[in-house]
Amino acid sequence: MTHALTPVPDGIRTSLVVSAMLVVLAPTAAAAAQSPDAAATVESSFASAFFYASSTQPDGSIRMEWLGTILIWLLLALSLVNIGLIGQLFATNRRTAILPDRLASRLRELVEQGRYREAMDLAERDASDLGRIVRVSLGQASFGFAAMFRALEQVSEEVATDRLRRAEFLNIIGQVSPMIGLFGTVYGMIVAFRSIAESGGNADPVLLAGGIGTALVTTFWGLLVAIPALAAYATIRNRIDSLATESSLEAQSLIERFRPRPRNGNGGGSPEKNAARGGTGT
Repeated sequence: MTHALTPVPDGIRTSLVVSAMLVVLAPTAAAAAQSPDAAATVESSFASAFFYASSTQPDGSIRMEWLGTILIWLLLALSLVNIGLIGQLFATNRRTAILPDRLASRLRELVEQGRYREAMDLAERDASDLGRIVRVSLGQASFGFAAMFRALEQVSEEVATDRLRRAEFLNIIGQVSPMIGLFGTVYGMIVAFRSIAESGGNADPVLLAGGIGTALVTTFWGLLVAIPALAAYATIRNRIDSLATESSLEAQSLIERFRPRPRNGNGGGSPEKNAARGGTGT
């Protein structure tokens, strides 16, 4: 049994966004309030801390660590992919794409009136999951209620699995990003210990800063990518599971009219036969 996550209130969401903006813009604002030289120094240190890795050599020269920089930019690229994927999945897994209320209400009205052909035509024109489930299920009406129910279950599982499979990319990003960050952490510590070895065991803290900085920055970016990815994945997965179950139950309620009933000797066509030939079932 799955449980839907509690939606974040708009006020809290706005506060989080404003806080994040303040954190990002604070260094820039502080740099702007200082002298031009100080501002340039702050911007350079900020860029070197978060966007590329470098290390100080025993002779005082600064060398860029290409592997660490590549890992940082790989995580930056993953963060952009992550943002786009989250937005796309939230947009394509809305209620209107899975279980449109207007479609469900109209299909229920048509089926209750015995207008099965119109219900099938309406379902064929709709691209939602409910429309697909009802269309395939009503298409099996000539084979009886059991065939309709089997088709309903199969299609419901297919559409839910397809949506969950697409959302699984978020889970992959959320699982892989910390591993990339950990790889950068190990590499940064190797750089730091190499500095100690090259200095004969008396390394200046400045020589260690490059490797330790690479280790921390790659860990930072790995977590920054993984946390929203896993949070969004859990939210979208629960939404898909909830709406897919609801759409399946809605389709089952629509085809209940086709369930065989004891013969009463009054004659008349069965709902299955009337649906197969486009009749009204009256």
